[in-house]
Amino acid sequence: MSLGTTSVFRRVFVGLEPETLEQLRTVAQRSSYPPKTVLCREGETQRTFYVVVEGRVIVTRNQNGEEQLLNMVGPGGYFGEMGLIDDQPRMATVTTLTPTTVLELTKKSFDRILEDSPVLAHSLMHNVLKVSRRNDKWLIDELHNKNEDLEKAYLDLKTAQAQLVEQKRLEKELELAAEVQRSLLPKHLPSYPRYKFAAYLEPARLVGGDFYDVMELDEEHVGILIADVADKGFHAALFMAVTRTMFWQAAHLSRSPAQVALTVHQGLFQVTTQDDIFLTAFYGVLYRPSGRLTYVRAAHDRPLLYRPGEGVQALTGDGRFLGILPDLSLEEHTIHLQANDRLILFSDGLPDAFNMAEEQYGNERLVQAVQRGGHLSAPDLVRHLADDVAYWQQDAPAFDDLTLLVLEVN
Repeated sequence: MSLGTTSVFRRVFVGLEPETLEQLRTVAQRSSYPPKTVLCREGETQRTFYVVVEGRVIVTRNQNGEEQLLNMVGPGGYFGEMGLIDDQPRMATVTTLTPTTVLELTKKSFDRILEDSPVLAHSLMHNVLKVSRRNDKWLIDELHNKNEDLEKAYLDLKTAQAQLVEQKRLEKELELAAEVQRSLLPKHLPSYPRYKFAAYLEPARLVGGDFYDVMELDEEHVGILIADVADKGFHAALFMAVTRTMFWQAAHLSRSPAQVALTVHQGLFQVTTQDDIFLTAFYGVLYRPSGRLTYVRAAHDRPLLYRPGEGVQALTGDGRFLGILPDLSLEEHTIHLQANDRLILFSDGLPDAFNMAEEQYGNERLVQAVQRGGHLSAPDLVRHLADDVAYWQQDAPAFDDLTLLVLEVN
C-alpha cells in the first residue's frame, strides 16, 4: 500500500493542522530504496527521522557479535525520531526488507523549520514527543492488561484445580512435562572408532526450548544439530518437539544441510501463525570416511573448533532465524576435521550467563576455557565447560537454557 506524503504525516503526527502538514510536506524528502539497503546503522550518529510510505524494514541490534531481530516496520510506521532531538548514536540498525519508500526529515531541515517557523518546529517537536509518550503509555497499558488477564487466569485455574487436586499435583505435572521433554532428547549419542560425542543440557526453567541431536543418516553420514527456540515454557517445549521431528524427517531425505534447514523453515510456517516464535539452529552433515563436515548456520552461536597447535577458532557462516521471514537463503560451508580436533557447539545460554555481580561470562572466557580443556575427551570437555560456567555464576539465577554438544575426533 502506497500512502501520500501528507496522509502519512497526518497518520503519524495526529492532531496537526492542515497548514502545518503542508509545511512539513515541503521539507520532507521522499526516497526509495532497494531491498537490503541500510538506512540507519547501530553506533553511528545520524540525525534523520524516517516514516515508511511503502514497503517494509527490519530493525536489528548487535548482541555479542550476533544479529538480533528487534522489530519490523511497515507503511505508516516510523523510526529515528530521537535523531531530531539529540546527538546520541543509533541504538539499532534498520535495513530495507523489500523495495521501500520513506519520507526523510533531516536535522538540517528541522533547523531550517526552526529558523523559518518556530511555531511549526514547536508543533513538530511536541508531536514527536507526544507519539513517543503515547507508545510508552500503550505498552504500559498493554502490560497492565496482560498482567490482569494473567492474574485472573491464575485465580481461575487455582480455583478449578482446588476442586480436583492440591498444589503438589500441579508441581508433579510440571515435573512430568519436563521428563517428557527430556525423553525427546537422545539418550545415547552415536559413537564411532574415530568420532565420539557428548552433550549437556540445563534448562533455565523446568521446561525449556534448547535441543540437540546426533542423527545416524546412513553408514557414512551423521547429522549434527543444535537449536534454540526463542521462547520458554510449555509452548517452547511443544515447538521444540515439532521442530526436532521436522529435522529428522528432512535429514533422511537430503544430505544437503541447507536443503534440510530450508525444509524445516518452510514447515514452521505451516504449524504456527505466530510471528514471535522462531529458532536459531546449526545443522551439519559429517562424512565419516574423510572427516568432511558440511554445515549451515541459521543465526545460532558460532561453534568453536579446537585444533592442537592452532588454538581455537569460531566457524564461519551467516544466516537468519528459521521460521520468521519467508524469504530465506542459507549458505553451506565445509571444514575437514583432523585427528585430535574438538568441535564445541553451544547455545547462547553459555556466553550469556551472568554472575552475582551481573557480569557476563562472554565469548572470551568461553574460548579460554576451551583452550584449557581442548585436550580432554568429549565427556570430560563437556563437564569442564559446564563446571566453568557454574563456577562463574555461583548462586546467580540462570539467564537462559545452557546446552553443549562436543564432537571429539580421534
